[in-house]
Amino acid sequence: MENLLEAAAQFINTTSGHIFLTGKAGTGKTTFLKELKNVTHKSLIVVAPTGIAALNAGGVTIHSQFLLPPVTFLPDRFLPEGFTEGGKFLNQNVLARKHPLNSARKQVLRSIDLLVIDEVSMLRADLLDAIDYRMKAARGNFKQSFGGVQVLFIGDLYQLPPVVRNEEQSVLSNYYKSPWFYEAKALQDDRPVYIELDKIFRQHDQEFIDVLNNLRNNIATEDDIVLLNQHYKEPAEIKKLKEVITLTTHNYKADEINKRELQNLTSESHFFEANVEGDFLESMNPVPQRIELKENAQVMFVRNDTSDEKKYFNGKLATVKRISEGNIFVELAETHELYMLRKERWENKKYTVNTATNDLDEDVIGSFEQYPVKLAWAITVHKSQGLTFDKAIIDVDQAFAGGQVYVALSRLRSLEGLVLRSKINSSVISTDREVVAFAKANHKPEGLGDVMKSKQREFLLRLLNHTFDFSLLAKDITYVQKDQESEGFGEESMKPVLAQLKGALEGEQSNTENFRRQLWGLLTTEGHAKLLDRLEKGSLYYRALLNKWIHQLLEHIETTKLKKRVKAYLNQLNELDIAFTKKLEEIDKSLILTAGILQGNLKFDFLPLDKQRAIERATMLSEINKELDANPPAGIVRKKGTKSKRKKKDEPSTYEITLDMINKGMTGDQIAKERGLAVGTIESHFAKLVESGVLSITKVMQEEEVTEIKETIKLLPAEFTSKDLYEKFGGKYGYGKLRAVIADTKNNNQQV
Repeated sequence: MENLLEAAAQFINTTSGHIFLTGKAGTGKTTFLKELKNVTHKSLIVVAPTGIAALNAGGVTIHSQFLLPPVTFLPDRFLPEGFTEGGKFLNQNVLARKHPLNSARKQVLRSIDLLVIDEVSMLRADLLDAIDYRMKAARGNFKQSFGGVQVLFIGDLYQLPPVVRNEEQSVLSNYYKSPWFYEAKALQDDRPVYIELDKIFRQHDQEFIDVLNNLRNNIATEDDIVLLNQHYKEPAEIKKLKEVITLTTHNYKADEINKRELQNLTSESHFFEANVEGDFLESMNPVPQRIELKENAQVMFVRNDTSDEKKYFNGKLATVKRISEGNIFVELAETHELYMLRKERWENKKYTVNTATNDLDEDVIGSFEQYPVKLAWAITVHKSQGLTFDKAIIDVDQAFAGGQVYVALSRLRSLEGLVLRSKINSSVISTDREVVAFAKANHKPEGLGDVMKSKQREFLLRLLNHTFDFSLLAKDITYVQKDQESEGFGEESMKPVLAQLKGALEGEQSNTENFRRQLWGLLTTEGHAKLLDRLEKGSLYYRALLNKWIHQLLEHIETTKLKKRVKAYLNQLNELDIAFTKKLEEIDKSLILTAGILQGNLKFDFLPLDKQRAIERATMLSEINKELDANPPAGIVRKKGTKSKRKKKDEPSTYEITLDMINKGMTGDQIAKERGLAVGTIESHFAKLVESGVLSITKVMQEEEVTEIKETIKLLPAEFTSKDLYEKFGGKYGYGKLRAVIADTKNNNQQV
C-alpha cells in the first residue's frame, strides 16, 4: 500500500482487528494520533504508560483509567505458592476483589469501540494483560481479547525499552519470553496487524538516514561509525558553541550541567510559579512547577506553538534576553528573533459518559499553567523522545539501555547539526535482537492489502453476529437482579421492570438467531444486494424494539431517582442504559458499515444518525419527566419541572451558588478556590448560566476573548462540536468558556 497512514485509518474504520502502528523517529505517528478523532467514526479513549506521555498524547495514564496499582500483574487466576496478596504481585482475583473498578470507569470502558495505547515501547506485557482483564470484566465478554474492543498500539520498539526490576524479572520470565508488549497473553491468539510508516519527515539527508537505519537494525558498519565520529569535537571547541543542547544518558549528568551553567551566569535570578488547579499530580508536570531563570539562560520550548505565528516547536532552543515587569523576552535560536513568552495551559482529563446523551466526554479535572520552557543546556536521551533539534551535542559514551544511541542521534534533523562530546564506540550501540526479529517477521507491507480484505470480511461476520445478538443485554440484567437480591433490595415495585426487559430480550432470541443465519448466508454466498435489503428491514424492526426498551428503562431510571438510598442501584441502571444505547448505535451503524465495505466506499458519515438518536433520547426524557411531574409515584412529592429527588424548597442549586458569587464580583478562580472545585467545573457553570439567559457572558469573560472565539466559530463548519473548537485553539480556552460563547452565540441568533 502506498499511503500507509491512510491504510492505518482504513484498518481502524473497517476492521475490528488490533493494529500496531510503528515507524522510525519522525515518520508521523504523533501527527496521526492527533488527527485520529477526525478520521474515525469509532468512540475511543487514549491512554499512555506515564503522565507526561499521556499529556503529550491528549489522553490519560493507563494506571488511572484502569485503576491499576503500581505492582506486577501475573496473568493467572491464582498467585503462585509463597506469594501474599499484599505483596508486589497481584493476579486477576486479587485485582477484582481488592481494586474493583467503580461504576464511572466501567461505563467508559463499555462505551468505547477503540482503545488507543501510545508509547508502547514503555508498555510491559504484564501491564497489557492487566488491561485485557479489566476490559473483559467491565464488558462482560471473556471470549474476545480486550472484551471485543479494538486496540491501536502506537510506538517504536527501537526506542527505549520497558523497565523491569531485578526482583520482577525472575517472576515474569515464568510467564513471558520478554517484557515487550507483544508477548502479552492477550495477543497470542489475536496478533495485531503490523503497519510500519516509512516516510521520514524529520530528516532529509539520505546519508544520515542510512546511518540511522543501520544503527536501528543492529547492522552499523565501520564506515558508519567513522562517519559519525568525524563530528567529534574537543572540550575547548564545544565550550565555544552557542545555541546547542547536550543529550546525555543519565539524569544526574543533565541536572549537573544545567545547574552549573545557570550558576555561572552573574545576572539576577527570577522565579516563576505555575498555577496548578484541581487534580494535577506533580509527576505529570511538563515543566518545573517553579522555574528559575536568568538573563542569558538557555531554554527549550516543550510545546508546539499552536497560534498562527508558529514561532516555536517542541525542542526549539532560545536564550533569555530580558526579564522586566514580570515579562520574559527570549531570542529564538537560528532566527535570533525576539519573542515575549506567554504561559501555556496543560489539562489533566478523565473520560466520563454524559448521563444525558450517553456520549463519551472528556472532563478537565485539573490544569497546570506555566511558561512552556525549561533550562536546556542539557537533557537526557529518555526525555528527548519526541523532540527535534537543529543542533545537539551527543554524549552517549555511557549508554546503558538498548536504543539510546539511536534515539539520541535521531532527534537531529541532519549530520550538520551533530556534535559528539565523546567518540561513539560500537560496543554501546545495541538494539534488542528480539525486537529486530519481531519487526522482520511482521513487517510485510506488500501483503497489507490482502490482510485488510481478510480482516474486513472477519469484521463483517463479527459485526452482524454481535449487533443482532441481545444475549449480553439479558445477562447484564441478570447480574443486576442477582446483585439486588444479595443486597436485600426492598423495592418490590421496581423488580418487574427489569424482569419485563429480560423477558422481552429472551423472547426475541429465536428471531435474532434466525436473522443472523440469514445474514451470514447472504454474506458468504455473495448475495450482497439481498443482504443489504434484509439488513435495512431488520435494522428498522430491531431499532423500534430497542427504542421501546430504552424508553422503559429510562422511565425506570427517572422513577428510581426519586427513591432513597438507591445510588448503587442507579449506577447499575445507568450501566444498563449505556449497554442498550450502545446496541442501538451498533444497529444504526451496521447498514452503513456493511454497505460501505462491500461497495468499497470506506468513508462514513454517522453524524445524521447520531443527531437522530440524540433527539429521540431527549424527546423520551422530556415526555417521561412531564408524565412524572403530572403523575408522581405514590408517596413522592416531585417539584414540577425538576429532576431533583428531595431538594429542600429554598436550597440553591450549584449553578445558583456560582451565579450569586459572580454577582458579588468574584472571578472564576476565586469561586473555584472558595468552593473547592476545579476552575473547569466553574467555567462549565458559566456555560449553563449563559445558556439559560440569566448571565451575561461579559461578566465572566473579556470581550476580546469572546470576539476571538466567535470569529473562530465562523470559520468552522455548521455542524461543529465544542471538541472541534477546543482543538482549533489547541487548549487555549477550556471547554466551559467555549461552550459559554457557543451558548451566547445561539441566544443572540435566536433573538435576531
